[in-house]
Formats: sequence, structure tokens, C-alpha cells
Amino acid sequence: MSDNPSFVLNAIENVSYEERPIPDIGENDVLVKVMKTGICGSDVHYLVHGRIGDFVVTNPMVLGHESAGIIHKVGSNVKNISVGDRVAVEPGATCRTCEACKSGRYELCPDIIFAATPPYDGTLCRYYKVPSDLAYPLPEGVSLEDGAMIEPLAVGVHSVSNLGGFRSGQSIIVFGCGPVGLLCIAVAKALGAARIIAVDIVQERLDFAKNYAATDVYLPPRFNPGETKIEYSKRNGDNLKAVLGITERGKNSLDLVIDASGAEVSIQTGFQVAKSGGTVVQVGMGTPDVPINMSMLANKELTYKGSFRYGPGDYPLAIALVAQGKIDLKPLVTHRFAFQDALVAFNTTKAGKSADGKALIKAIISGPDVSLEDN
Repeated sequence: MSDNPSFVLNAIENVSYEERPIPDIGENDVLVKVMKTGICGSDVHYLVHGRIGDFVVTNPMVLGHESAGIIHKVGSNVKNISVGDRVAVEPGATCRTCEACKSGRYELCPDIIFAATPPYDGTLCRYYKVPSDLAYPLPEGVSLEDGAMIEPLAVGVHSVSNLGGFRSGQSIIVFGCGPVGLLCIAVAKALGAARIIAVDIVQERLDFAKNYAATDVYLPPRFNPGETKIEYSKRNGDNLKAVLGITERGKNSLDLVIDASGAEVSIQTGFQVAKSGGTVVQVGMGTPDVPINMSMLANKELTYKGSFRYGPGDYPLAIALVAQGKIDLKPLVTHRFAFQDALVAFNTTKAGKSADGKALIKAIISGPDVSLEDN
């Protein structure tokens, strides 16, 4: 049956609305009626470039993967969830049998079916199918719009709590105050951080971060004429430590460094300011080849980890932090669009602001049958 309007990427900067078949579900699946979907930077990247690294759009693909909705249908074996339940959708179904899945790192499954990652369709449609355990019920007081934000929040949980091992009373610095960086900051605050330093090259973003959750902000200096990136990173790190009183050891040191920017100089500066024995987590995607100081990595015994999406326990913790009032996602949603205005939403996200000049942090697109006010 074809009653599934979908927002489809056909080629670079070429999108259309299509009627797609309603997915057939298996005995352990659920069919979600999508109500709210957030736009991720990866969605925009596919629209503009048609690829991200080795993932290339070769056939038409439905966009979107940050979604929440209402259970429309359940498979015969599903016991954990019922028709009518409000849910956040984890958009990556794994094989469950490979070494990565069975060792508790299913985000590394080589056969993952991830929404809006070629060749798999995404969630900007009326109906989307997922295994029942990847549809997480939303507690009372957590809106569907909040539910759509659980996906990027889970990225922050994975980076800060899971990989970073962050604990109450520790200190953190986050490079990059886009949506993921801000959510990393929010997670750190929710976990009881003693100090949260936000770094960005845009003062407006720093102002938002300070009002939202950061205790300190830092605006890096401009490059000097003829200065290399390595030279700049060393100067920037020295300046950051001097301005904010950061030390390599003791109570003024930084336990965890999160790079949510992907910028070469941010990564290099992060190594400069990390405490001796500290942890650096790379969540931002940018230039693939970045020179790093191997002597510093070894001599400070830093732990450097890559962060890829999210894994076991990240969605439940993200939902719990919101339900308990420890993280407020509402200030991050700056723009809302109807389903028929999805292309406007994408172009606004790409521009970083709407036509009226309002800066964009996160845009949410309502489902085909949903008004902007429904939540």
C-alpha cells in the first residue's frame, strides 16, 4: 500500500516528495508514525555533497534520522510497547550476531542499517519501521519534539559519559558549540561537572553556551600572519591556560576534552590543555588527516578515543536526564517547519539562520499529518 509521503534526495541539491510503500513489519518490529524530525548536519552534507566519506548516494534516498513518533502497528511477538505509545526512535538496526554486537559495541556493527545513510532510507516520511527495542517510550512530560532531540543527545551521552567516563566533580572543555557540542555541555552539567569550558570562534554561540550550561567560555585569537596551524595551536593552548587558569595537574586541570568541531587547530589545542593522564574524545568530523603531537600523547599518557554515534544504554540515559529535568532541550530548538517546507528547513540549516536573521541551532520538521503546534 502506497500511503507514505517521503522527502527524498535524488541527487546533489535535488529533492522531491514521493509516495513510498508503507513498510511491512516483522514479528519483532514496530511501525512508527513519524511526528517530529530534527535536521542533522549529515543530512545537509548529503544534500550538498551527495556523500560523506565512503557513504555515497547512488540512488534516491529518504532523508532524516532524528525522529520521534507514535506507535502505529506492532509485530506479533512485540510485548514491550503498544499501539499509541509515544516513542523516540533509535535509527540504527544492527545484526545482533557479530563480534561488535555481542561485545556490547553495536554501533560498530559492519551490517548496521542506519537511517539516511546510503543505501538506506531515513525517517522524513509518514511511517518508519524499526525493531521494537529501538523504539523507546517517552515518559510523561517529555514531548515528541524532545523525543526527536534524543538522537543527538545520545551522541553527547556516548561521548561524555560512555567513552569519556565523566563523573561528578570533574572538569571538561568542549571545542565547538554547535548542537552536538552544546549537548555534550548539557550532559556534563547533568552529571555534576565542577567546571565546563565552551570554546568556539563565534561569540554568539559562546553567549548561548554560557546562558545554557557552560561555566566558562573562550574565544580563540586570530591567526598571526604566516603562522602555521601547529604554531597557532601551541599559542592558543598557552593562552587558553593562562586566561582561564588551567593547569596540567590538580584541581584546575581538565579531566575530559571533547572536540565537537572537527577543526584541526581545536584538536591540537585539546591535546595542549588536557590534564596529565586525561582523556580526549573526538566526536566532531572535519579534516580527515590531522597532525598531532605524539610526544605529548605519550608523555602525558593521554587516552584518545573516537566517538561514533551511540551504543547500549545511551538512549535510556538521555531520556532519563530529560525526564528528570536535568537537561532542557527546548532552548536548542530555534526553528520549526511543516513537512511541506522541508527544503526550506534544510536551506535554513545550511545557512545557519532564517530569512529574518535569527540564528539557527536546531530545526525540527513536523510529520506529514502534524501541525507545528502538535507536540
